[in-house]
Amino acid sequence: MNYREVAMQWTGPEYDMETRTKVNALLHGDEKELEDAFYRTLEFGTGGLRGIMGVGTNRMNKYTVGMATQGFANYIRKAYEGEENIRVAVSFDSRNNSREFAKITAEVFANNGFEVYLFDNIRPTPELSFAIRHYHCHAGVMVTASHNPKEYNGYKAYWQDGAQLTAPHDTAVIAEVNKIENPSMVKFGEDNLSKIQLMGEETDKVYLDSILSLMLSPESIARHKDIKFVYTPLHGTGVRLVPRALAQIGFTEVYPVNEQMISDGNFPTVVSPNPEEPSALKMAVELAEAKGADIVLATDPDADRVGVAVRDDKGQMLLLTGNQTASLLTYYILTRWHELGKLNKDTYCVKTIVTTELLTAIADKFGVQMYDVLTGFKYIAQIVRENEGRRTFICGGEESYGFNVGEFVRDKDAVITCSFVAECAAWAADQRLTLYGLLQKIYAEFGTYREKLVSLTKKGIDGNQQIAAMMKNYRENPPARLGDSPVVKVIDYTEPEKTGLPKSNVLRFFSEDGSVVTVRPSGTEPKIKFYFGAKGEKAAATVDSLVKQFSE
Repeated sequence: MNYREVAMQWTGPEYDMETRTKVNALLHGDEKELEDAFYRTLEFGTGGLRGIMGVGTNRMNKYTVGMATQGFANYIRKAYEGEENIRVAVSFDSRNNSREFAKITAEVFANNGFEVYLFDNIRPTPELSFAIRHYHCHAGVMVTASHNPKEYNGYKAYWQDGAQLTAPHDTAVIAEVNKIENPSMVKFGEDNLSKIQLMGEETDKVYLDSILSLMLSPESIARHKDIKFVYTPLHGTGVRLVPRALAQIGFTEVYPVNEQMISDGNFPTVVSPNPEEPSALKMAVELAEAKGADIVLATDPDADRVGVAVRDDKGQMLLLTGNQTASLLTYYILTRWHELGKLNKDTYCVKTIVTTELLTAIADKFGVQMYDVLTGFKYIAQIVRENEGRRTFICGGEESYGFNVGEFVRDKDAVITCSFVAECAAWAADQRLTLYGLLQKIYAEFGTYREKLVSLTKKGIDGNQQIAAMMKNYRENPPARLGDSPVVKVIDYTEPEKTGLPKSNVLRFFSEDGSVVTVRPSGTEPKIKFYFGAKGEKAAATVDSLVKQFSE
C-alpha cells in the first residue's frame, strides 16, 4: 500500500472531521508533504515516540498516541498477568498538544482497566520517574519531545523502576504497538474517568523533600546563601520546581528570566529551547550581567537537562559543556562523600561511552568504580536497577547535559542537578574558588580534557538513506589515522559479544595519542552525531583538527 492509499484511509469515518479535512487538503496539495506524513508509521522506538505534530501515520497526533498507548497497555497487561490492580503514572510538559495527548493516554489506560495517576499540570520528566516509584506504579508515560523544536512532540515510556524501557521490555512493547493497525483497535473515550487520580502539590512536596535529603554541604550553603543565580526554564516545566528547590536548600538570590517563566509550547523567545545552544541562554546571560550574577542555570522544556554558564577568570560568562558540568559535580560529590566517610567498595558511578573520560579519572582517584554504558540515561538507570539492594549509586552523567544523583529518580534530573550546581558553588566559595576556578583546579590535577559534538541533520527519506550510507562507509573504510596519530583500535557496538553491551549502531575509533572519535545516528532526531575527544596541553587544537578531518 503506497502513502496515498494510506492517506485515503484517514478520510474514513473512524477519524474525526478535523483530521479528515486536513488529510483531504494534503491529498490535493503538496505531494512531498503528503508523502512525508504517510510514507511510514511513526516508529515506536526503544524510548517511545517522537515526531512532528500533524495528521498522518508519520506524525504525532491523537491517533498515533492512542495506538501507541493501546499497544503499551496490552504489553503491561501481559507482563503483569494475574495482577488485578495495575497502576500507571502520566505526566506532560508545556509543548503544544501535550496536555491533550496526556489526557488521551490516561483515558486509554483507564479504559484498559488501569488505575491512572495523572499530574494536574505540567511537571518535569524526573518527577514522573519519581512518581512511578512513589506510587508503586507498574509503568508510566511522559508526553514530551525534550529540547526539540516547537513542531515536535513525543512520548517516553517508563517501566516499574521509574526508568525508560530497556531489554527485554523495549522490543516487546514495540511488537505490541506494531500490532495496533488502526484506531478501531484503541479503547478511546471518557468512560472510566473515575479510574484517573490527579497528582499535584502533595507529590511535589515529597519529591522536593527527597532532593533536600541528598544535599551534602548545608553549612557551606548557609555561609554563601547570597550567591547570585539567574534561572530560566526556557518556557518549560522547570518553572514549577527549580526555584522552589533552590529556595528550599537555602539560596536567597535567584533571579528568574521573567519572559521565559511563561510556559509556552511555541517557545517564543528562543529559536530552539535547547540549553546546549548558547543562543538559548542569551536572555539569561544578559540578566546575569544586569544583576551581577555569577551563575546561569537553564533547563530544557521537560527539565531533565540543564545548561550552566559561569564567569571565567576574566569575568566573562562562559557556557559550560555537559562534560564540564558532569566533571565539576562528580569531583565535588566524590570529594564530599570521601570527607563524610560514605565511600566504600559498594559505592559506584556511571557514565555513557561518549562522555568525557575525565569522570573515570576522578572516580579512579577515589577508588570508586565507574561503569561505562551506551548512550542514553536509561542505560545508567539499568545499572542502578541491577545493583539495587547490593551496591549504592552515587551519581551519573552524560555529555548531553544530563546528570543525576541518588536512586529515587531513575532518569536525568535537572531539578537535582541545579541544586547540586548551586551547592557546589557554595562549597567552592568556602575554598575561595568560583566554579570556573574549581574546574581549572580539576584540570591541573587530572590533565586538560577537551570534547566536542558535531551533529549533521539529514531529514526525510533521503536523510535516513544518507545516514545509513555514512555508517556503512565508516564500517567498511575506517580512518587509518586520527589527525597525525594512527588508529590503534576500532569498536563496533553492533557486536555485543565483543563489547559486553547491548547491540547499538555506534562506531568508535581510538588513536595512539589517546584521541577518540565516536559516530552514531541519533535515536530521537534525524541526525548523525560525531563525538570528538582529546587530552593534554594541545587537546583543544587536536579536537579542532579532528572536526575538520571528519567534515571533509
